[in-house]
Amino acid sequence: MREWKELTRLNKCQVPTCQEHHVVLGFVGRGGGFRRSKIQVALQNHRAGNKIRHVSGAADCLLESRSCRARAFSCAFRREVLTWEKALQVEAGKGLEMRKLVLSGFLASEEIYINQLEALLLPMKPLKATATTSQPVLTIQQIETIFYKIQDIYEIHKEFYDNLCPKVQQWDSQVTMGHLFQKLASQLGVYKAFVDNYKVALETAEKCSQSNNQFQKISEELKVKGPKDSRDSHTSVTMEALLYKPIDRVTRSTLVLHDLLKHTPVDHPDYPLLQDALRISQNFLSSINEDIDPRRTAVTTPKGETRQLVKDGFLVEVSEGSRKLRHVFLFTDVLLCAKLKKTSAGKHQQYDCKWYIPLADLVFPSPEESEASPQVHPFPDHELEDMKMKISALKSEIQKEKANKGQSRAIERLKKKMFENEFLLLLNSPTIPFRIHNRNGKSYLFLLSSDYERSEWREAIQKLQKKDLQAFVLSSVELQVLTGSCFKLRTVHNIPVTSNKDDDESPGLYGFLHVIVHSAKGFKQSANLYCTLEVDSFGYFVSKAKTRVFRDTTEPKWDEEFEIELEGSQSLRILCYEKCYDKTKVNKDNNEIVDKIMGKGQIQLDPQTVETKNWHTDVIEMNGIKVEFSMKFTSRDMSLKRTPSKKQSGVFGVKISVVTKRERSKVPYIVRQCVEEVEKRGIEEVGIYRISGVATDIQALKAVFDANNKDILLMLSDMDINAIAGTLKLYFRELPEPLLTDRLYPAFMEGIALSDPAAKENCMMHLLRSLPDPNLITFLFLLEHLKRVAEKEPVNKMSLHNLATVFGPTLLRPSEVESKAHLTSAADIWSHDVMAQVQVLLYYLQHPPISFAELKRNTLYFSTDV
Repeated sequence: MREWKELTRLNKCQVPTCQEHHVVLGFVGRGGGFRRSKIQVALQNHRAGNKIRHVSGAADCLLESRSCRARAFSCAFRREVLTWEKALQVEAGKGLEMRKLVLSGFLASEEIYINQLEALLLPMKPLKATATTSQPVLTIQQIETIFYKIQDIYEIHKEFYDNLCPKVQQWDSQVTMGHLFQKLASQLGVYKAFVDNYKVALETAEKCSQSNNQFQKISEELKVKGPKDSRDSHTSVTMEALLYKPIDRVTRSTLVLHDLLKHTPVDHPDYPLLQDALRISQNFLSSINEDIDPRRTAVTTPKGETRQLVKDGFLVEVSEGSRKLRHVFLFTDVLLCAKLKKTSAGKHQQYDCKWYIPLADLVFPSPEESEASPQVHPFPDHELEDMKMKISALKSEIQKEKANKGQSRAIERLKKKMFENEFLLLLNSPTIPFRIHNRNGKSYLFLLSSDYERSEWREAIQKLQKKDLQAFVLSSVELQVLTGSCFKLRTVHNIPVTSNKDDDESPGLYGFLHVIVHSAKGFKQSANLYCTLEVDSFGYFVSKAKTRVFRDTTEPKWDEEFEIELEGSQSLRILCYEKCYDKTKVNKDNNEIVDKIMGKGQIQLDPQTVETKNWHTDVIEMNGIKVEFSMKFTSRDMSLKRTPSKKQSGVFGVKISVVTKRERSKVPYIVRQCVEEVEKRGIEEVGIYRISGVATDIQALKAVFDANNKDILLMLSDMDINAIAGTLKLYFRELPEPLLTDRLYPAFMEGIALSDPAAKENCMMHLLRSLPDPNLITFLFLLEHLKRVAEKEPVNKMSLHNLATVFGPTLLRPSEVESKAHLTSAADIWSHDVMAQVQVLLYYLQHPPISFAELKRNTLYFSTDV
């Protein structure tokens, strides 16, 4: 009991608060002992500042005590406290570091914003001075309209910057700045006045530029001072561009508040202030940019017509240079293209016929006959990627709401958002042209997601055209009746998106499908034959693999193995082609030689059948042709396991630092040789890195590199380029830990999620500097190679986004421990991680060239673009 009294007395002297007094008392047990769990709980539940110093101080005081037992107790006590103190400080340090990175990036962009406001204000004073002279450039009223509230906005942000800058520069764990953001948010009323006047200001500036050459010259070249650390002293910007900056800045500040809250502990003094600032900012944004959701309308089914519907489905039509989602109906004698009419609430929905072609008049133009398609700009890959990320995140939110038995209204709102994003993805992802022509006039162009789908429509139409069909013209009444019958006769009721699926439907498979295409038979005459493999993802199909061309045969035997990544996939399609070498048969829609489809088939990926460790052999029958194949599935959580090589003399499965040290090189030999070979003869290969190489060839190359065989270069020169690309991917996948390391994985995930561009750049460059040198140098080497591959995108069809999709999950993966701790299903792995992994690599691919020396020399990267 003496130790109790001694510790209690000393503790009361040390810190007077009752709460902290009990923290220390909680460490002491019967007989002078103490409980480890109590220390852990106490330290975890108290901040790292005063409490830790207080507990350590209590132990110091006990050391000075006259009691021997107390001194002995305090030594053990202090050791235990220091252990937990260190762990807690490390954890707290990570959060504070992210917080500092966000603030540093925002501070840099704030400096640029202030310089832009200064540039905008610079001509205002001389313009006012001339306004009272006999030859004014602008009138006082025009000046006040154009520069309305700019001075006030400048003063607000200058004061904010001057107060925030020293706090960031003299950073410590106790720094607070929430009150600065709260004050900034409270002054948004000035922005409201600016926004209300913005349109008038632009119109006035434009009119003045047209009527006054002197003002036009001023407004076209305003000089903006560069940041302090920038090499560029000034940049020229138009007045119109600068007038938009305040509007953009409000959104930017809101994004930074989101990031700061994410990395601020709930019990930090700044947290409630930042919350309040965010609330004010969001309310302000919603008041000037309110979203109005479209109202839902009911669906009814009118009476049907006697014509038989053979096939229907949703297709993307190119109409007047833009993509339109149509519902296409194939009847026994006519093809009808329709869209849903917009109707007022409470009225029945109906289809509106856009056009129809009697099958007797429908022809498929040959490649040489078809006219060039209208110019349709492909949707940017990064925007498609953003849609996928939103869809995955919304899926996770819906599952959480269901697990927590959330309100049905909240779930419906999330489902509605998911549908909107899936609709946009479905509309903008198809790229394969399908052209049909009315022999009496007009041609129509659809874009489909796969060759399989195009073949299905073509075959269905051609089968009906074998009958004795007559040309006709529908009267307006007949067309109305036929269009009205579509509701009852349609077989595809909903757009093919996952948000339309029932809850009990399978979410699909996430992981890797290993497929061996063995052979095919049933061809009537010899031909040059090959197969392609397609799987579905996000509601549409993507070509994933292609066999070699087996020349002049009726029974090709490929025996080629492929590894295909599945992303919520439910079906595998196999298409068999005859290779065409006639360069005159070029499709004018995409400038590619058209190969003939000999047969096609589809198999459902049943989880119960596929999710076995053994190979499953099957046969797909297609138009009298039989293709034999085998497959087995590896779930994504199993694929995360990286097995270190038992053979330390090899390169696969060996730490990259060990390999580079052994080779006395900065980049592993295998990486340099594969990259060199790809750039020599594979950089224009269609689908390079996306199309799977033959697994047996890849394994052969792996064995040669592991054995350091002297014939490596000779073997590389003779090997299929897709196998070499596959070997490079396999090397990175089999590293004991990912190239961007397990340790930094959580930080990369947090960094890419930052909303503010300046903070994100600051963080992402800081993370690169944190990599071990062999990892960093190899990553930068690979980065420049992938950029060179993407430069050939018009030929190889591999954009930066496509390359990021291929390499992102290989270079950056959660550790097995991390995966088990945070993820509960394969679908969650995709939702939470894979999209972010792709975004991390895409960020670096889209970034200007990154020099190793400059990266190591600079302590902070500041964006010059806000």
